[in-house]
Amino acid sequence: MSFSAIFSDVNFLAVLVATVLAFVIGGLWYSPVLFYKAWLDGAGLTEEQAQQGHPGKIYGGAFAMTFVAATLLAVVIGDHKSLIYGIHWGLIVGIGWVSTSFATNYLFERRSFKLWLVNAGYNVVLFTVMGAVIGMW
Repeated sequence: MSFSAIFSDVNFLAVLVATVLAFVIGGLWYSPVLFYKAWLDGAGLTEEQAQQGHPGKIYGGAFAMTFVAATLLAVVIGDHKSLIYGIHWGLIVGIGWVSTSFATNYLFERRSFKLWLVNAGYNVVLFTVMGAVIGMW
């Protein structure tokens, strides 16, 4: 199968919308309204430490990686366009691949269960919503 054939069913507008929506969800998820404090505690960070770093690199890199993830989710969904099919694959990826991979890393890194719940929970929601957007487009 050629490289172009792999991406032939990808609707890049849907991928872009899913990526932007992921950022909106992430902004809310990691805000003081929801899980900011739990994330800080789980990561062992102070507010000052969380504010350090170059925002362009952090958010630009995160946007690029989310776009890649959404693109590959669209490849998995393929031409089976439906809301339910998209949600199905979003849940499979979020729970079955991402959260379990995080769990393995967190066990070896001795990271907290609280941090895993925050980050894995975000990814389950993220991939489910991205799958829904891509599936129904």
